[in-house]
Amino acid sequence: MSRPEHSDLRKATASAPVLQVREKTGKIVEDALVVEEPLEIRLGGRAFSVTMRTPGQDYDLVRGLLFTEGIIRSKSEIGAIQYCHDESSDTGESNIINVHLAGVEVADRLWQRNLMAGSSCGLCGKATIEALSEAASPVRWSARVRGSTLSQLPGKLRSAQVVFERTGGLHAAGIFDTNGEALAICEDIGRHNATDKAIGRGLDEGWIPANEPLVLFVSGRASFEIVQKALMAQMGFVASVSAASHLAVELAEQNNIVLIGFLRDSAMTVYTLSNRVVLD
Repeated sequence: MSRPEHSDLRKATASAPVLQVREKTGKIVEDALVVEEPLEIRLGGRAFSVTMRTPGQDYDLVRGLLFTEGIIRSKSEIGAIQYCHDESSDTGESNIINVHLAGVEVADRLWQRNLMAGSSCGLCGKATIEALSEAASPVRWSARVRGSTLSQLPGKLRSAQVVFERTGGLHAAGIFDTNGEALAICEDIGRHNATDKAIGRGLDEGWIPANEPLVLFVSGRASFEIVQKALMAQMGFVASVSAASHLAVELAEQNNIVLIGFLRDSAMTVYTLSNRVVLD
């Protein structure tokens, strides 16, 4: 399995002059900012989706997004993935990635994209969960994890956030085994993108879909979409530093996923399957 890679600061950060005020005294300083740019994803040359992301690990992001949205089910279904060439760019890379799929009828799976695109609005409810059950089976793992292991995850995630260290302005997602070993840690301005980047790396390296119980830990809240991505990747645990939504709890309950919120140091709130968290 892989180990975390640091984000490319050259791609992920910019700078701007700002007025910094400390104790009623101001001075102009150069401040580091998180880069936010659109990434257009094309399937076979046709526009599929646009997401606002922090540049870096773009191929992992695309792989993970296509996988968690149900467009592909394995790495082998991606025939080729490449940037559309941009002559005005120093690297030749652009904010457009084209994916050629191998033996996949995209039209048959676009319902998944339409389903997930609006899931955060709260209007989908039970119909959304019922539709998702057609695309993914409940997680089969019944493993337990120690509370002391979970309590180490915030520090491990934070120590790997090199762009956050510079800017203080973006999310992270980490995938860990049940011993707390980090397999992938990714940063992005959106926690959903950070999650897709981590899952996409695992898909590329062959350990997603999960072949053992894994823990997805995200900054921010545990929304329906985050649990959905963990379900598609067949991970047994989802943890976040903030609260879970009611729909996230319902989805986790129905699919054998342990859902944990407010994970900070030795504190946590276990929303589902609390018997699988060993307090020690």
